[in-house]
Formats: sequence, C-alpha cells, structure tokens
Amino acid sequence: MKSATIIATALFWAASLSSGSLRAQGPGAAESHATDGTCKQAESSSPSQESQPDKGTADKKADGAPKDPCAPQSKDESKGKQTSRMLWIVPNFGAVSANTNLPSLSAKGKFWLATEDSFDYSAFVWTGIIAGQEFGLKDYPEFGQGMAGYGRYYWHNFVDGVSGTYFTEAIVPWVSREDPRYYTLEHGNVPLRMFYALSRVVLTKTDSGGTSFNWSEIGGNALEAGLSNAYYPAEERGARQTAINWGAQIESAALNNLAKEFWPDIRRLIFRQKK
Repeated sequence: MKSATIIATALFWAASLSSGSLRAQGPGAAESHATDGTCKQAESSSPSQESQPDKGTADKKADGAPKDPCAPQSKDESKGKQTSRMLWIVPNFGAVSANTNLPSLSAKGKFWLATEDSFDYSAFVWTGIIAGQEFGLKDYPEFGQGMAGYGRYYWHNFVDGVSGTYFTEAIVPWVSREDPRYYTLEHGNVPLRMFYALSRVVLTKTDSGGTSFNWSEIGGNALEAGLSNAYYPAEERGARQTAINWGAQIESAALNNLAKEFWPDIRRLIFRQKK
C-alpha cells in the first residue's frame, strides 16, 4: 500500500484542480439547453399551433433530429463511473460506481479481490519502485547494499503489500461480514465528498447492507503492522514501530479512498472520457 500512496496523492490533487476549474466556469457551464428565449416562445404558442405541426418539423422528427432544443440532454454516463484501473495502470478493482447496488461479496469473492490486487502485474512494478526508493535512501541499513540488499527491500515490501491486502480485503471482512469495496458518492460538493471518502476508513458497508465500524481497515492494517515484527530486523520491531507502520497504512487507505472518489471526475473533466 506504500506505492499506492504516491499515486493516490497525485490523483487527489488532480481531481481537486479539475473540480475547481468546473466551479470557476459558473453554474451555467454544465447546461446545454437554449437560453435565447426559444423555450419561452414554444411555451406561449397557441393550442391550435401545437396541434398542427408543420410537415417539415414532422419529417425532422422522423429522421431522428432533436425534437426540441430545450429538451434535457442525455445524462453523462461517465459521472461517478469507476473503471477497473486508474490511469490505465493502477488497480481499482474494489471501487463501485455511484448509484450502484451490488449483491454482497461471498468469501470466495473477497479472497479473489485480494488476490487480484496483490498479484496484478502493477504490484510487482510498484514494489520495485518503492524498494528502489528505500534502497537509495538506506531506510533500513540492516538490509545492506548491492543486489542482495535491494532484494531484501523488495521482498519485504512485497510481503507488506500482500499481507495488508489479504487482511483488509479478505480475512477480516470475511470474519466481520463487511464489504471491502469502496462505494462512490459522486454527488455533493468537494468538501462533502472528501469527508465521505475519509469517513470510509472508519465506516464501511456490511454484507447485509448496513453500516458498521470498519474493522477490515482498522483491524486489518493493525494485523499487518503486527505481522511485520516477524520478518523485519530487530531494530525495526516493537510497539512504537508497529504503531508507526499502522498509522502509515491508515494514511495510505485514506488517500486511496480520495483517489477512488475523484477518479471519475478526472476521467470526465481532464481526460474527456464519457463512457
């Protein structure tokens, strides 16, 4: 999850900028209806005129031309729509599009979700990048240098990611009967949506459709932080280091939620993707 923090931060700030640009255009920016009085003229026409449409108008309707310039335009299908990946690379398998009701995940479904996230090709790439960063900064001098040292950074990061994902998306949700997926809010202003995304760290949907304390995220990350004591050097173990690791995972989860919430806006407003 360390690697996702960098991507999530970048996506969140991009979404904030895109949302700000939309507000700057004014409340009429998203409207595509006529505003030159055409609607009012149509409304004031006499009943006799309405009951006798001219032949040309009837032909246009038959040809599929717009029947009324004032008629509401079709809904933007990209609003609140999640994709399986963010930026075509980062896995986004657990994000649910806005206004979507899905059946609860079975135990098999939860473990499959964790497996997809843990062993996606991008997981190996991002682990390599983060391992390289820590290797260059010598975050854990006990690992040493050279190829052997880099290998130690790599497998420690990989085990961190896999264990954290299985604890938060499969094992704890299976026991607590919680839904580990993120349900997009989409509507409301930016602060409201930010608050909602951050609140999903401590609140989550249950298998029965209710809302409960998010044992999957809070407890799952605590288990991952505790497990790291079994394979990190003695200098990196103990209650203090475990608490630091747990806090870092919670921060990463919060940033991931923000990225997921605003990813549909980034697709629609920056990349101009409508489907």
